[in-house]
Amino acid sequence: MIALFSHVKKESKINGLIMSFIFWLMLSEVPVARGVWPLPQKISQFAERYPLNPGAFAFLYANNSQAQPGCSVLDIAFKRYFSLTFPGYSGGKERRGGRLAENNSSGGYTYALVVMVQEGDCDGYPNAESEEKYSLSVSAGCGLLVAKTVWGALRGLESFSQLVYQDEHNTFFANKTEIEDFPRFLHRGILLDTSRHFLPVQTILKTLDAMSYSKLNVFHWHIVDDPSFPYQSRSFPHLSNQGAFHPSTHVYTQADVRRVIAHARLHGIRVLPEFDTPGHTQSWGKGQPNLLTPCYHGGKPDGTSGPVNAAAASSYQFMTRLLKEIHSVFPDSYIHLGGDEVDFSCWKSNPDVRMFMSKMGFGSDFTKLEAFYMESLINITASLNKTSIVWQEVFDYHEKPKVMSVVEVWRGGCYLCEMRKVTRAGLRAILASPWYLDQPGPTHDWSRYYNVRPLAFTGSEQQKQLVIGGEVCMWGEYVDATNLASMLWPRASAAAERLWSDEEQTSSVSDAFPRLAKFRCRLLRRGVQAGPLSVGHCRQEYQDV
Repeated sequence: MIALFSHVKKESKINGLIMSFIFWLMLSEVPVARGVWPLPQKISQFAERYPLNPGAFAFLYANNSQAQPGCSVLDIAFKRYFSLTFPGYSGGKERRGGRLAENNSSGGYTYALVVMVQEGDCDGYPNAESEEKYSLSVSAGCGLLVAKTVWGALRGLESFSQLVYQDEHNTFFANKTEIEDFPRFLHRGILLDTSRHFLPVQTILKTLDAMSYSKLNVFHWHIVDDPSFPYQSRSFPHLSNQGAFHPSTHVYTQADVRRVIAHARLHGIRVLPEFDTPGHTQSWGKGQPNLLTPCYHGGKPDGTSGPVNAAAASSYQFMTRLLKEIHSVFPDSYIHLGGDEVDFSCWKSNPDVRMFMSKMGFGSDFTKLEAFYMESLINITASLNKTSIVWQEVFDYHEKPKVMSVVEVWRGGCYLCEMRKVTRAGLRAILASPWYLDQPGPTHDWSRYYNVRPLAFTGSEQQKQLVIGGEVCMWGEYVDATNLASMLWPRASAAAERLWSDEEQTSSVSDAFPRLAKFRCRLLRRGVQAGPLSVGHCRQEYQDV
């Protein structure tokens, strides 16, 4: 039997070309799913293939699995992945979600994927340490998916769904396949900005669906900013009543937030809320009097406001109460506190702020005032048993970096230099700088996001281990529900493979292109309006439903 390996370590350029030629020659002769996106750590595919009849197929729990029928995450995933694995099937009610018979028979099904989970935490939420490792074996009569957690099982179900393909007669097949897989980085996120343009809840849910197809696992919800405050707070309802674009149509109610968190959980995705202060808070001031700093001109207030007033005790009292609410609403153990792009000019103009600066011994260095404010919020967050994430300016301006836990690097220039500095200080780092997708542009620039090397900075192995992952950022100046999907996908999928897969095996853009083009077609068939990579077509084009 001839084995088809997705990637063969090249001993020389000539051997690599020969192996590539043999691979594609064999691939053209033997029908086979062209790999999985993102590429598993180890995958072997064989010429032997098995026809799959959707009407006689089932997902089954193994007898020794700690997760059994009634496990909400997997019961719902089995239903979801039946439709994803067999798109267009209309031959009757599908059979799924049972348990393997006591004699280990598949209960009359012609093919079953048996799922064995070693830890049965079906009611919890994914967290920053959740293990997503899985193994998948597809062989005659049945497949076996083994994972330590339900979150790893979800990743394995996604891989299985991508192994199934149809021939010219629309018969479903899967080739004999062996996969051992786990993510390179634990934090693989997408940031959505819902302040500059409001994104309907359904748009967010569809984005979460698409994230799971690329095995992305963190939804960084930049929920509020200068333009609008759409989060409907229980403690401070005036924030959205006055600060949202519209107080009833352009807000996220508590029920909306719970719906997003619940949907994310079922896809193995964490929801990381960001409430960015002290800058980026103009919308906050509309509903919370005396929160922002009054700006002065010519020795008098000029009627404008600057950042949160870091010299006022009331500001810290307000933030304490708001952070307590955020703690109770969002189950994730992390909160993003922002801290970027603070304009000091208003603080400089305000006599009360200058007096506070003098009292604290800050002189005229307003970076010390921002550091004082952010350290206070970090301490409040820690008192709530939450871990804070901050943008890189907080690290750059702070003389005591040890008070921080995680720094997100976003500025341009030598972002790898910043990664080196952050990790040298013993802090964990998230890389975002090279993955800003919000600026308008063609989707064929996906390779620039694919070619990112997050660990290509000079540093020790201990420093490299402090890089916990990266994020694709979609800021909302030019993005709303009409173009979000085509702006995100498949470019975000390119970043997703960089964050999941082995870098050495995924170093070639030319090797990745046909796989990504195939994956983009899969996204279209799943209802994701992913933009084209180049000239070409998909067997099933996007259907507007």
